Amino acid sequence: MARVTGVGGVFFKAQDPKALAAWYAKHLGVPRGDDGTMIFEGPEAAGMTVFSTFAANTTYFGDGAQQFMVNFRVDDLDALLKQLTEAGVKIDPKREDYGYGRFAWIWDPEGNRIELWQPTE
Repeated sequence: MARVTGVGGVFFKAQDPKALAAWYAKHLGVPRGDDGTMIFEGPEAAGMTVFSTFAANTTYFGDGAQQFMVNFRVDDLDALLKQLTEAGVKIDPKREDYGYGRFAWIWDPEGNRIELWQPTE
């Protein structure tokens, strides 16, 4: 049987796509392709990817009408949060720790809530 083997991308609308892609590259290190798309490729991108649904009335994505939330695996959550704080990025003070990793949340300049996850080694 043919089947899906993983998530190939996350697509969302932006008021200024190029500027938002540049923000993700500068503050989160998301690599950009020549055409401005954001691409993870190669062995450093390996790891688990979760595809999950939430109830329509969830507040997990923050306040407002946000219909999706991107979760990025990170290598050093504390160091990244320090960098983001120094850059003036809006950061949720809430943190969560589980047996499978540590979590924090930030917002991009267009108000999209982003989850950062440092998996347990």
